[in-house]
Amino acid sequence: MIGRMFGSIDLMVRVLALAILLAFLLPATGEARVHAQNASNIAIFILFLLNGLRIDRAEIVRGAANLRFLAPLMLWIFGAMALIGWVVSASLSGLVPPLVALGFLFLGTLPSTVQSATSYTMLAGGNAALSVIAAALVNIAGVFVTAPLFALIAGSVQAELGNEVIMRIGLILILPFLIGQAVQGWFRERIARRKQQIVWVDRLVIALAVYVAFSGAVEQDIWDRIQPLTWLLVLAGMAMMLLVGHGGAWLASGALGLRRADRIAFLFAGGQKSAAIGVPLGALIFPVEIAGFVLLPLLLYHLFQLVVAAPLASRLAKG
Repeated sequence: MIGRMFGSIDLMVRVLALAILLAFLLPATGEARVHAQNASNIAIFILFLLNGLRIDRAEIVRGAANLRFLAPLMLWIFGAMALIGWVVSASLSGLVPPLVALGFLFLGTLPSTVQSATSYTMLAGGNAALSVIAAALVNIAGVFVTAPLFALIAGSVQAELGNEVIMRIGLILILPFLIGQAVQGWFRERIARRKQQIVWVDRLVIALAVYVAFSGAVEQDIWDRIQPLTWLLVLAGMAMMLLVGHGGAWLASGALGLRRADRIAFLFAGGQKSAAIGVPLGALIFPVEIAGFVLLPLLLYHLFQLVVAAPLASRLAKG
């Protein structure tokens, strides 16, 4: 019975849950954490190299040409959602630990998912091709936009991007992506034939980054510092972001006069948030001892956006 229930949960959620459980039972501390952090950085480099290899340059050009869809989507994700994150963060200030409140602001500045946004767009009868291209472009933009946007809005010591952080982002995220784009003509077909294995690379890299981040949080007594009432407030903030994010994306796409299939693509690309970008980026921006606290809203949002997306897609599919 328990096995069937566990098997029905999204695989990425299960992987993240196991990473957090491992960090709770066997956290990487001291010298082991340094080695784990180095391994995580290498894995993130490989992940973004693969991203550069598998995103077709021609698709990027075609997607960028659809400004009627893409420009409002970018404004929604990096403008409206960032503002929503700021509102939730400010509302919870003083009620939850400051780093957790900061996490909502970080969540708001992240790009959308690729895999789940496109999957649920297809299930709902939306424009799947447009969703794939738009989500890919939004994620590319997120690599460049999220960190400075977050620092600009947050205006706090934890959010300042010093030269060391900027260099890490450039070397570990941007450089491998650009290398992948440059050499994809030689390797893209091989990568395409190994799609299932590449998906597992995604999952394991994110899980490793989550394990390192939560090892630091466990060492800082995250479970003692976040009381039951705090968990309820965090869940309430996350629910507000889910409701406003998805509802607002649907209303915004309607105001733009998009056809129904494109509105569905806008909804899932605009309302969902990417752990694939957020976790590695958070691991580079924040010191290990605080990263777990900041990433907590993102991991909860990632879980519940999948819970919301399935019935929402089914309802939209029925017209």
